[in-house]
Amino acid sequence: MLRTCLSKDFRRTLNVKRRRFRQRSTLEKALFIEAVVCLGVARLAIRFLPFCRIAPFLGRAMLETPNKSSPIVAPGLQVSWAVRTAGRYTPWESKCLAQAVAAKMMLKRRRLPSTLYLGLSKDGETGLCAHAWLRCGDRILTGGPIHRHFTQIAAFGDTPGCPGGGSGSG
Repeated sequence: MLRTCLSKDFRRTLNVKRRRFRQRSTLEKALFIEAVVCLGVARLAIRFLPFCRIAPFLGRAMLETPNKSSPIVAPGLQVSWAVRTAGRYTPWESKCLAQAVAAKMMLKRRRLPSTLYLGLSKDGETGLCAHAWLRCGDRILTGGPIHRHFTQIAAFGDTPGCPGGGSGSG
């Protein structure tokens, strides 16, 4: 029954994507699955918890990690790929904040320092538009190049080796 409901083009596309996924390395598959889980947790938290309950897990408010090139960026780029790719396939909405939070969770597991930024810009004459992005070293991992159009209003940074996200004093 389901086979007749799906168009031939959709089935073909699905088969191609399935084949491409199978060709990925074990590490890439594991990262993708971890990203889907983290996106789900992030989306649930964003949907059902007030931000003041989420913020402590993002790191220390207004603390920024060093913005310099470093060898730790390579694993960060793998996390970036996994979160951005998984975000396109989740059945729930995985926009910028969910992607930034999910990537932050994954980087924390790897004890990699990162900074999550929140920004605002004017949206026409009547409203504001919000955006979130994540930086690790000198690279923006989620939120893309459009972050330049937003005024930063908050930053949540952590230091390496501190899974709680704080400065390590407490």
